[in-house]
Order: sequence, then C-alpha cells, then structure tokens
Amino acid sequence: MAVAASVSDNQARRPSIQSLVDLVAPGMANVNELILSKAGSNVELIPEIAKHLISSGGKRLRPMLTLACADMFSYQGQGHVTLAASVEFMHTATLLHDDVVDESDMRRGKLAARKLWGNQASVLVGDYLLGQAFKMMVDVGSLEALGILSSASAVIAEGEVLQLGAAKNIATTEEDYLRVIEAKTAALFAAAAEVGPVIADQSDDMKRAAHTYGMELGYAFQLVDDALDYGGSSADLGKDVGDDFREGKITLPVVLAIARGTDADRIFWKRCLEGEEIADGDLEQAIELLQKYDALSETVERAKSYGNKALKALDVLPAGPHNDALADAVAFCISRVS
Repeated sequence: MAVAASVSDNQARRPSIQSLVDLVAPGMANVNELILSKAGSNVELIPEIAKHLISSGGKRLRPMLTLACADMFSYQGQGHVTLAASVEFMHTATLLHDDVVDESDMRRGKLAARKLWGNQASVLVGDYLLGQAFKMMVDVGSLEALGILSSASAVIAEGEVLQLGAAKNIATTEEDYLRVIEAKTAALFAAAAEVGPVIADQSDDMKRAAHTYGMELGYAFQLVDDALDYGGSSADLGKDVGDDFREGKITLPVVLAIARGTDADRIFWKRCLEGEEIADGDLEQAIELLQKYDALSETVERAKSYGNKALKALDVLPAGPHNDALADAVAFCISRVS
C-alpha cells in the first residue's frame, strides 16, 4: 500500500507534474500522434479548428491519468493510449462548447475558436470530436470502459445545463455549485483515472480507488481555478483574470461571499452578476469583498481538503513511481494558488 503524504508536505517539495510527464512520455507520444490523426477530416474547417485548440497548449492531465492508472498495473497493450486520446477529445469538445456558452474570448492564452470561426463552427467541430472519441472507445473493445466514458459524457452535458441554471443567479447555494463542478469537471477526471485499471483488468477495489482519486482531484482542480480567477494571473488560467466575474458565473468564492455578506453586498453582486452592469472598479471591489469574507482562502482550504482525499485514495493503489507521480499531481494542482 502506498503511504500518501499530505498536500502541504508535497508543497514543501516544490510540486511539479514533471514526474508524471516523464513516466507517461512514451504513451503520450502515441496519444498525441493518434489525436492528430483522428482530428483529420476531408472537411477542411474541422482539422483547422481542432488543431487550433489541440496545439494551443494545456497540460493534458486527464489523458496522463489514464496512462498512469493503467501503467501502474504493468498493463501491456495499446488500449490505454486509445482511451487516453478519447478522454482528451472529450475534454477538447467540452472546451469548444463551453466557450460558446460562456461567450469567452480567450482559451489557453489564444483567441477562442469561436472568435476566429464563429459559434456554429465551434459547436459542430466539438460534436465531431465527441463522435471520434466514441469511435475510438469502441475500437478498444471494452464495454466497461465504454460505459464509464459514455456515462461521463452524459454527466458533463448535464453539468452544462446545471451551470446555465446557476449562472447569473446569486441565490445559488454551495450544494448547487458543487453539483455543477462534479458534473462538469470532476466526472471526467474520475472516468479518465478509472478506465486505467479497467483496461488492465483489475479488481473492483482498484477501479473504485482510481475513480475516487480522479473525482477528488477534479474537485480540487476546479476550486483552485475558481480562486485563481480572482487572485491569479492570465498565465495561470490560460484566460483573462476576472472572466468568471464578467461572464456572471457563480463560483464557490462568490457563493461564500454572498452568504457571509451584507444586504448592500448582495445588491452589488446582484447588479454585477445578474444585471450584468459591471462598471470600472467593480472587479477590484469584488476581490475586496472576497478577501473581506475569507471566501478565497476558504475556497483554497476546500481544494486542499479534496486534494487530501485524492491522496488517501492512492493508499489503495499499488505503491511505486506512478503512485508517487499521481500524488505529485495533486500537490501541483493545489500549489497553483498557494
């Protein structure tokens, strides 16, 4: 059994995902090659838009989880490579769709595809990538893996609809918001990790542990992003700081600040987020309120709690370099806002 360190212990060692990157490098080379080949099409606009986003960076953490969670069981074969590529296509498709729904201008430091080619093309290319993802899942021949990833796809779509209901609604509760991020973010992390032991034909205990690790990491990852939007940098986010505020997104820091604030504070949030009447200086005032009510620091603490749950799940999985690298990935996730 692996002995999981705490998030703070890992942070003291200057967290990095480099150990994970190095361990799965051979597999990721194959994943990247497969991604580029499957993004091709005789319809010229499809590869143009797909490659714009695929080549624009991103850590590709989700497919790396799939590879690591298969490799830790000494899996022999190429099924994990195909599933990892499927996971990345699912993620890329959701980014294309998200930018349209959120009316985002930037993605990973570049103009969003919708700003270059329009909303309709972005949505349709996202649909194409989802179709390719499912074709690759079928190619692997594992009904269990197909079931896990297809279920995650449906849950992600539900999360998008849940977020629409929460957007620009200051009555959104913490419970409501956690349901959104479980569906939109954590579900794909969980599925990406779980299909590793599935393809390696491991026990239900191992599958559950990998699922839990991915789910808790996904929660932590999203909450860190929520905090970074009000206290990070564009380089950290791959988009402009304050985009969540400008787009009327109700995230955990805002939920906490509204719950702890005065009637006057709620009038401010209602004007900015529900009324979309944002004036010069409002973002700075929002940050002041988040700091006043410890909403940012509390969000980071919640992220650390989820991170420690992810580390605990690693106790069940085989000890070794892959386990250590997955622990480092948790610490790295948290350290982005520390």
